[in-house]
Amino acid sequence: METDLVLMLKLVVSLVLGGILGSLAYMYSLLLAKPQKLRSTLRKQGIRGPSPSFLLGNIPEIRRIQAQVQTQSVSEVHDLRHDWPFTIFPHFRHWINEYGKTFIYSTGNIHTLFTTDIDMVKEIIVCSSLNLGKPTYLSKDRGPLLGLSIVTASGSNWAHQRKIIAPEFHIDRIKGFVSLMVDSTISMLMSWEDRIESNGDVADMNIDLDLRRLSADVISRACFGSSYEKGKEIFLKLRDLQHVMSKGFIGIPGFRHIPTRTNREIWKLEKEIGSMILRIVKQRAEGNSENDLLQMILEGAKSVESNTKPGDLPRGFSLKKFIVDNCKAIYFAGHETTAITASWCLMLLATHQDWQARARAEVLEICKDGLPLDPQMLQNMKILTMVIQETLRLYPPAVFSSRMTLEDMKFNNIVIPKGTNIQIPISIVQQDPDTWGPDAHQFKPERFANGIVGATESPQAYIPFGGGPRICVGRQFGMTELRVILSLILAKFSFTLSPTYQHCPAFRLVLEPGNGVSLLVRRV
Repeated sequence: METDLVLMLKLVVSLVLGGILGSLAYMYSLLLAKPQKLRSTLRKQGIRGPSPSFLLGNIPEIRRIQAQVQTQSVSEVHDLRHDWPFTIFPHFRHWINEYGKTFIYSTGNIHTLFTTDIDMVKEIIVCSSLNLGKPTYLSKDRGPLLGLSIVTASGSNWAHQRKIIAPEFHIDRIKGFVSLMVDSTISMLMSWEDRIESNGDVADMNIDLDLRRLSADVISRACFGSSYEKGKEIFLKLRDLQHVMSKGFIGIPGFRHIPTRTNREIWKLEKEIGSMILRIVKQRAEGNSENDLLQMILEGAKSVESNTKPGDLPRGFSLKKFIVDNCKAIYFAGHETTAITASWCLMLLATHQDWQARARAEVLEICKDGLPLDPQMLQNMKILTMVIQETLRLYPPAVFSSRMTLEDMKFNNIVIPKGTNIQIPISIVQQDPDTWGPDAHQFKPERFANGIVGATESPQAYIPFGGGPRICVGRQFGMTELRVILSLILAKFSFTLSPTYQHCPAFRLVLEPGNGVSLLVRRV
């Protein structure tokens, strides 16, 4: 009996010690061995970067540089300048000056190869290999907001999701949503007319909330059909989730699992949003089908699954998770980015009255005789499209394009090890004087007179929607909605910047006006 007990104790002790040693070995590999090997491989090829501290990486240095710049530039916060990227991210200017256009840095345990080298950017953007995917931190650290959706998935999982979703955003399908976009916009403009009437000839308005509500209304109607009121509730929850998740840094090992007040709020919102989406899906399954994006995605997913052998489905693929994650991603990307871009567009047109007049003249010429706005009219709005494209160049909602090598890969003659995160700062690339000329920081829509290809010798330097095979599937929906919103506003109103406007771009997972956009609005 004693022998059996001793053997059992020895077994328990060995298992515990083995578990502890195994955990220690894993942590050593994760936190020290792999990062050192990655940096060594890149260093041998001339890629350097700031030295990271244990666990926090370069976060302390980032905070120190940001604090210095904020102290120095506080008197310039009201200046209307468009070269904002290095004000928000001053550490990138510091490191570019010290290490060149390509370097490696880390936030916590996320080790990132940063590049603005246009030759490397071109190769990364057009790469079609499934070995170049999305960083795992997007589906983990940003998972409550984006999940494992088409925005964050990699490899066969991404290819499977794109096969389902991309056809639903074809331009022919989007045309069917134009009248919906028009109706929602007219409803907002009627409220603007009421405000102007109650204030005399002009109203001082902060337009951001109106545009967010409008975009939420459009994407809710487009995605959820008759359930759009419930869709708006989801939007409000997602907005709260975005705000909570935009605080602080990601990448500190294990931090997202600690039940801090912030993490508990994130978990609560994630659960509520998932339940709300699934309730709508359940009601849809029990009732009649509708002609909306949710129905199209449901039918597309079921069709692809029924025509795919079980063994060919991506590992871990779940129809329920696919629906929840992509509804969240479409909602966030489809509503948030459009509203923000519309705000930046109106701010720029308010400060460039010549372009406002030109865009309005084009809109009134195309929409004469009181004809209802249709897809062909929108396509003919060349000047307005140039304005939108230039706005997206100066103020892209998505500030970074991120990738991860799932195998060793070679770009611009540099071998990038498996598991390396790659970061392309869209905002810096799109304002690089070496690519765009000495007027790179100026608002000049005429540079897009001959389209994106004619705007610069390196079209891959214009990537507000990403590029290559991973270009945003919703870009046509977003551009159509922007044309509708802006053309209807221009046809009815003229506007200038309010004296209360403070130019303060802010990064909150997306680039948005930190203090909103305030305009003095009059009837045309």
